[in-house]
Amino acid sequence: MGRSVRGEFAYQGVYRYLDALIAQADYAERGRLPSLRDLARRLRVSLATVQCAYSLLERQGRVRSVPKSGYFVNFAEPQIASTGAHAPLVPPVSVLAMPSPHTLERTLLAHERRLSRQGGQATWRLGSGALLRSVLAARYTRASGHCWNARHVHLATDVQALLETLLLALRLQGATAVVATPCCWRLLHGLQQAGMRVLEAPLAAHGGMDMGAFTRLLEHEPVQLVVMPSCLSMPLGRLTPVQDQQQLARVLAEHPALLLENDMDSDHCFAGPPASRLRDDIDASRLLILGSLEATLGAEAPYTYLLCRQPCVDEAITRRGFLLPPLRQQAVAHTFTKGEVDDSLPALRFDLQTRMDYLCSRIELRLGTHLAFAKPDGGRGIWARLNQPIDMDAILAAVAGSPLSVIPGELFGLKGSFPQHVLLVWCAESWEGLDQVLRRLGRVLVGR
Repeated sequence: MGRSVRGEFAYQGVYRYLDALIAQADYAERGRLPSLRDLARRLRVSLATVQCAYSLLERQGRVRSVPKSGYFVNFAEPQIASTGAHAPLVPPVSVLAMPSPHTLERTLLAHERRLSRQGGQATWRLGSGALLRSVLAARYTRASGHCWNARHVHLATDVQALLETLLLALRLQGATAVVATPCCWRLLHGLQQAGMRVLEAPLAAHGGMDMGAFTRLLEHEPVQLVVMPSCLSMPLGRLTPVQDQQQLARVLAEHPALLLENDMDSDHCFAGPPASRLRDDIDASRLLILGSLEATLGAEAPYTYLLCRQPCVDEAITRRGFLLPPLRQQAVAHTFTKGEVDDSLPALRFDLQTRMDYLCSRIELRLGTHLAFAKPDGGRGIWARLNQPIDMDAILAAVAGSPLSVIPGELFGLKGSFPQHVLLVWCAESWEGLDQVLRRLGRVLVGR
């Protein structure tokens, strides 16, 4: 997407504008905020840019969406976990600006401009998203042993809203779910917001899943949903071995729980698409696949999608009435049908790996005696364990104002799961200032 003269992503400018509106919100007026369309016209940005900013605020618990009514300030305290009573709100890595020269935002906007010039009964004006849903169904049919069609694909504005709708449709709100350890922040937060009882998959001494303990957990707990990565476990950035996927599929075949497969980060595997994914050995009638367009197309496509065969979900999605701009949906579909997404992925993966290699080398040089980490197989962040307990407020103060984001590990697990872990992400294209902020962080880690 385009940048402002200050070099920031456009949705960050919208976010700051909304932040000011929230600060001035009137409780007596229910804290109503501008509609997507009004704000897009006011700030001269796209609907998708406004949606991205609103989705970020909604995930942070600062605003709430009311179907058919719009967005309102959430006057209750945000539900985001923090490191202390007065700790600053720490955004998850999934919503941080992490620019890459190989995202398809310019291509997407070019398609949108071309489509907007079409007059009359252009197909995008119908607003059903049929083409995009058909494109995604075909893409997943080619990539697995299951056959999907457009009616199996559901589009939504963001992960939390989609999860809420899905769990309500399947009558899983308040039920028990087992999640990967550590768990994708967006999924963990979404499950907790829906009031689900969340259990973490037991780990073995080597760090992988303890299949024996996992089997016993399924036998003794009323688990109705299992949430696992498709192939790339985030925030670890670790590829799940094929044998582990197959063993997990065999265990799940003996249990009636549904599987929610997290496929939001699979395109960020450095070595390219894996030979197999967890879904390949799962009964399609019990399979839910969650994906993200943002991971490949950038912040101008902050949408999520779900593939499933549960008839009740289609009705629930329709009732929820997610507002996805039809022109943007059609433009996204064209980036897939013209092969531009697949053509861009090798360069994106190469860029991600090159940047990760450099970041790992600098962190090892500057902080290697203070923390331990394994070089990831994909993604944008480094999951590290601090060698000794450190005040997280001091760490956040050391990196404040810099492109280095240090995200507490506690956000990726249940209370007390990862007290000495952090996720490190460099959120800028240039490496300028990296060594300086690592030196500051190093002084905090040694207690100076």
